[in-house]
Amino acid sequence: MVKWGRKLIWTAVLILALTAIAACGTNNNAAGTSTVQATNLADGATANSTPADTGGSTPAEAGTRTVAGEFGDVEIPVNPQRVAGIYLEDYLTALGVTPVVQWYHPSWGKQDYLNLDVPEFDISGSIEALLEKNPDLIIVDGGADAAKFEQYSKIAPTYRLPERVLQDSRQVLTAIADALGIPEKAEAVLKEYDQKVADGKARLQQALGQEKVAVIRLNVADKTFALFGVKNRFTGVIYDQFGLTPVPMAAEMTDYQALISEEVIPELEADHIIVFPDNGGWDTAENQEALQILDGPLWKNLPAVKNGNIYKMERSHWQSGAITANSMKLDDLLEAMVK
Repeated sequence: MVKWGRKLIWTAVLILALTAIAACGTNNNAAGTSTVQATNLADGATANSTPADTGGSTPAEAGTRTVAGEFGDVEIPVNPQRVAGIYLEDYLTALGVTPVVQWYHPSWGKQDYLNLDVPEFDISGSIEALLEKNPDLIIVDGGADAAKFEQYSKIAPTYRLPERVLQDSRQVLTAIADALGIPEKAEAVLKEYDQKVADGKARLQQALGQEKVAVIRLNVADKTFALFGVKNRFTGVIYDQFGLTPVPMAAEMTDYQALISEEVIPELEADHIIVFPDNGGWDTAENQEALQILDGPLWKNLPAVKNGNIYKMERSHWQSGAITANSMKLDDLLEAMVK
């Protein structure tokens, strides 16, 4: 009986030992599996993931990655699904991404040329209005200072584009695509854009040669004019990419624009004048009184007007320096200037 009792005790001890070893093995395997899955996600998400339609409700893929913004490194989703690009909607749509809201200002409107069917975000109101749109990533440009950036960051991870890229629409597009994890889409868009610019530039140079071009905005409310210089982020592209020759005053400007009187316009010696209102359109009722300036004797005596070389453009995309807007500007110029 004693021997039998000892056997039972040793059997019980052996069973407990085996159970403990099995449990440890299971826990270690589970921990190892979790580590591998997390590592694979972090390694593969940046290279392989692409954002889905931001209008959907699918949650962003688990995990984050770090991007370097103007105000430091930011942790953003590896695969954002609901993106708000404040005044950057042009770039998002060019990349095939539909933003959850569109920038809007009561005094200026929005970028109508994009024809977006999304809710408006009134930039003059409370930032908290974005909360109900539930973005998982917010991208902002130079319009957001450090204080504004902090406010946006309380709503969702916010990437403020580095200041160094803001002057070049191509760099902006690339930076946004990199943040979204779709650099290959930016490459495709830019390849097509660059080819279009090269072809358009050749046609414009053949048609105009070294004839001088001025870009003027009519400020409707106070009936003043703004001459846009070669460094203007909206229209400088027509000189540095499309190859047009600026009037001397625009070429010498270091500021983006300069207010000029109506009397100065003949002194520009412009062979071609591009003009658009700062708000509304050419048919907007509130603009009609201000637009009468362009029918006055001073304008009618300008050589550019006499030669039929004044071009009334739509202000929405001419007051945007984004990639789609720039492509549309080139279309406008080819249609107006190349006979």
